[in-house]
Amino acid sequence: MTSSNTAVAERRAGPKSVAAAAFSVEEWRRPLRETLDHFVSWSGYKAADRPVVLDAFKKALNAGYEAVKNDFETKKLPASIAIRRRALVVDMIVEELYRFTETAVYPSNTPTTGERIAVIATGGYGRGELAPYSDIDLMFLMPHKLGPRIEQVVEYMLYLMWDLGLTVGHATRNIDEAIRQARDDLSIRTAVLEARHLIGDADLFESFRIRFESDVMQDSELAFVEGKLAERDERHAKMGDTRYVLEPNVKEGKGGLRDLQTLFWIAKYIYKVDTMADLVALGVFTDTDVRLFDKAANFIWTVRTHLHELAGRADDRLTFDLQPEIGRRMGYTDHAGTTGVERFMKHYFLIAKDVGDLTRILCAVLEEQQKKGRRRFSLPSFGFGRRKETGDDAFNFENGRISVSDKNAFDEQPSRLITLFRIAHENDADIHPNTLRLVKQSLGRIDHDLQDDPVANKAFLELLCAKKNPEWMLMAMNEAGVFGRFVPDFGRVVAQMQFDMYHVYTVDEHTIRALGILSRIENGELAADHPVSARVIKEVQSRRVLYVAVLLHDIAKGRKGDHSELGAEIALTLCPRFGLNEWETETVSWLVRHHLLMSMTAFKRDLDDPQAIRDFTAQVQSPERLRLLLILTVADIRAVGPKVWNAWKAELLRDLYYRAQEVLSGESGEDSRAFRIRQAQAQLAESLADNWTPDDIERFKAIGRDTFWLAFDTETHARQAEIVRRAWQTGNLFDIVTSVDTERDITEIFVYAPDHPGLFANIAGAMAVSGASIVDAKIVTLTDGMALDTFWVQDENGRAFDDEGRLQRLRDRVDKTVKGEIRAGREIEKARERSLPRRARHFLVPPRVLIDNEASGDSTVIEVNCRDRLGLLYDVTSALTKNRLQISSAHISTFGERVVDVFYVRDPFGLKVRDERRIKDLRQALLDAAEGDATGDEATRSAWSVDMAAADRGPEERPEGATLTAPTKS
Repeated sequence: MTSSNTAVAERRAGPKSVAAAAFSVEEWRRPLRETLDHFVSWSGYKAADRPVVLDAFKKALNAGYEAVKNDFETKKLPASIAIRRRALVVDMIVEELYRFTETAVYPSNTPTTGERIAVIATGGYGRGELAPYSDIDLMFLMPHKLGPRIEQVVEYMLYLMWDLGLTVGHATRNIDEAIRQARDDLSIRTAVLEARHLIGDADLFESFRIRFESDVMQDSELAFVEGKLAERDERHAKMGDTRYVLEPNVKEGKGGLRDLQTLFWIAKYIYKVDTMADLVALGVFTDTDVRLFDKAANFIWTVRTHLHELAGRADDRLTFDLQPEIGRRMGYTDHAGTTGVERFMKHYFLIAKDVGDLTRILCAVLEEQQKKGRRRFSLPSFGFGRRKETGDDAFNFENGRISVSDKNAFDEQPSRLITLFRIAHENDADIHPNTLRLVKQSLGRIDHDLQDDPVANKAFLELLCAKKNPEWMLMAMNEAGVFGRFVPDFGRVVAQMQFDMYHVYTVDEHTIRALGILSRIENGELAADHPVSARVIKEVQSRRVLYVAVLLHDIAKGRKGDHSELGAEIALTLCPRFGLNEWETETVSWLVRHHLLMSMTAFKRDLDDPQAIRDFTAQVQSPERLRLLLILTVADIRAVGPKVWNAWKAELLRDLYYRAQEVLSGESGEDSRAFRIRQAQAQLAESLADNWTPDDIERFKAIGRDTFWLAFDTETHARQAEIVRRAWQTGNLFDIVTSVDTERDITEIFVYAPDHPGLFANIAGAMAVSGASIVDAKIVTLTDGMALDTFWVQDENGRAFDDEGRLQRLRDRVDKTVKGEIRAGREIEKARERSLPRRARHFLVPPRVLIDNEASGDSTVIEVNCRDRLGLLYDVTSALTKNRLQISSAHISTFGERVVDVFYVRDPFGLKVRDERRIKDLRQALLDAAEGDATGDEATRSAWSVDMAAADRGPEERPEGATLTAPTKS
C-alpha cells in the first residue's frame, strides 16, 4: 500500500479504526506485482496472456478477502474495521490494475495532457467502507473529452474487474461534466461528496475537488439538507414508515445504515468534516452522541456483513430464516423466557431507535444555526396548531412547537416529563428537538416517586384516553424513552419481537397501533369497516377501561408463562395507579386475561353448535363485557399487520357477537333450537314457492338433518336446494358450484357428490394444489346418502379466490379428484417442496393435537396445531378418515407459519369418541400427519413433546400449553 493511501485511510477511518488503516496488503501485492512485472519488463503483454493476469488478480483478491473474513468471523474483528480492510484490498486491486494497464497493456511513452486520468472511488467505497458484496463505485476523471486511449484503459480495467466477480458501478467524465451532473443530480452529488483519489493524476483530482466545493457545495447547504431528508422520508414510506417491521432492511429501512449515512453526508456537507468525531469540537455532537453513532454503525455493519456472507450476495433484508443464525454468530443466547433470536432482534430495534435520536439531534442543531434565515430545515412533525395556554410557565410555544424555557424544568418538577406530551397533544404541537434531547437527558428523573405521582398518572391517562387520536404522541413518548420508564412493564416489551411470520410489528408498536385503531373506531373513521364496533363503542360504560385494556393486553409478552394471565395480574397493580376504580380495574384485568377468547371462539368453533355459544357466554357473563371484548378483539387483530384482517373474520366476529348477545339478553333458550329448525324450513319453503312444487319442497326438507337447517341461512339453503333439484332432474350425482362473495372477501364452493370415506380429504387436497386456502367448511351428509359439502376459501393473500381461470382449474381438479381420475396425494407431493417459502422453512412449530369431548354437545372436537404447508389439511383429514371418523365441520385458522385446524367429528354411529385407547391411537395418527414435514435434529424435535394426555382432562386441570382454549397469538 502506498503511504498516501495509508494516510487517507487513517484520516477517513477515524481514531477508532487506525487498525484498519495499518492493515497490510503487501503479502498479496508482492506476488501479484511480480507476475505483472513479468509482462512489463521482460516479455511484453499480449492478449493471450490475459488468463494469467486474471488468475494473479483473483489470487490476490481472494487472499485479501479471506483474511478479512477470517479475522471477522474467528477473531471477532469489529465490522467497522473489517469493512475498511475490505476496501483496502480493493484499493490494491484497482491500483495494480491501473498501473499494469497504463504500462503494459496500453503503454504510452509520451502521454499527452489530454490523456491524463485520475481513478476515483465514490459512494460508500469512496468513504472506505465495503460489505462483502457491496458495489465498487469508480469515477474515471479526465481533463477534457474522452479520447481513444483513455477509453481503452477504462474498458480493460472494467472488464477485468467484472471477470473478478466484482460489481462495479462506473462513470467516465471530464471535470466539467462531473461538476454539471453533481449540481443537477442529488444522488450523484452525494456519491461525489465522498470521492477519494485512488491512483492516477492527483493534480487532476485536486482541481476537481476545489471546483466541487466552490461550484456545487457553496451556498447549497440548505437545499442539500432538505433534499436528503426528503429522500429519507420517501424511502421510509416505501419501507412501511416504521423501524419495527420484523424483517427489516438493514440498509434502506428506517433506522438502518442509510439513515446513518445520511447523517454523515449532511454533517460533511455542512461542516466539511471527515468523521463524526470532528463534530464534537464544533459543538454539534457530544462525545456521548459520537459513541452512540459508532456503536450503531458497528452493530448494523456487523449484521449486514453476516447477511452478505450467509446469502452469498448483496442481500440486505434481515429475513426470518437468517435471523437465528446471525443472532447466534453475534453471541445471543436464550435467556429468561426469551429466545436468542428475539434478544438479537430487540437489540437491533433499539439500535434503530438510537439512529432516529441522532437524526433529531443533528436536525435540531442545524435549525438553531439557521433560525435567523428566512427558511428552516424541514423536520418530522406531528402537526401544527394555534398557540394555547399550557397552564405551566415552564413550557412555551415557538413556530407551533412546544419547548421548555428552562433547562432545569424537569429537575424542578419531574411530572413535566409526562405533562409535556399531554400538552403537546392538546395543542396539536410538535415537541422541539432540543426539548426532546433534554427529555432523554432527564430520563433518570422517572423513578418510583414519579411513577406513583397522581399528577403524572392523571396526565398520562388523559393522553391515553384523549378523544383526539393519541397514537402519534404515544409514539413520540415511546421514542423519547419516557413511555417505557413511566410504565416499566411496557418498557419490557419495547422493541420486543415475536419470532414468527404472523406478527408484523414489535409488541410496543403493535400496542400503540391498536390504540390508534381503537380511537379511529370511536371517532367513526372506521365505521364502514367495523359497523358493529363503531355502534357499540358508544354504549360502553367506561372508555377508560377500553383504552387501558388495549394498552395492557400484550404487556406480558416475552415472559415465561401465559402472557394473558400474567398481564391480568399486572393490570391489577397498574390500573389503581392510573386512577381507575375497583370495577374498572377488575374489568380491565378480565379483558386482558380473556383478550383472545372471542377470536378463538369465532375462528376455531362451530358457531352453529349451541355448546360453543354457551361456553363463550358463560365466561363473558355480561353485555358490557361482550361489547368491550368485541372492540378490543377488532383493534388487536387489525394492529397485527396490514394483511391480517379481512371481511371473513369480521363476519365471524359479528356472528358470534349477535349470538352471544341473544343469550346474554335472555332472547335465546334451550327450546329455541327446534323453533329455529322449523323457522328455517318455513322460510326456505316461502322462498321456493314460486318455482317449486309443494311435493319437491317436502322431499328436500325430508333429506336435511337438524344440523343442516341450523348451519345455513335461507339464501344459502335456496342455492343448495337448486343444486339438489338439478341432480334429481338430470341424474348427474356430481356437481360443484362456486360463488364469490366480495363483501366478505371469500369464495363459497358447494360440492355435491355421493358420500364416501375420504371425500373431504380428496376435495381438500385438490383445493390445496389449486392454490385455494380453506378457512371454513361445513360437511353435510343428507339422509339419502349424498354429501353436500360447503367450503369457504381464500387465495394466498387472504382475499376471495375470484380469478375465473383459477376457479375453473379448481373446479376441474376437484371433479377429477372426486371421480378418481387424479390422486390428490400424488399431486400434493409434486407441489409440496416448492410450495414452502425459503424463509418459512426455518420455523419448527411444535405439532400438538388436542381432543376435547366437552366443547360440543354432540361431537368430539379435535384441534391440530402445527406448521402450515401445502396439503396439510389433506394429510390430517385422511388420518381422520382412516380412523373411521365423520367430519361435520372444519375451521381453519392460519397465523403466519402456524396453522390451527379444528374438526367436529363423530364415529360411524354418530357418537363422540370416548374410548381412551382409541383416543390415544387417534392422537398419534394426527401427530404423525402433522409432523409430515418436520425438519431439524432430534434434540429440537424432542423439545416438542407435550403431555398430551392432559388434553382430555377438564380445562381447570390442564397445564399451560395443553388446553384446547390455549391462547392463539394475535
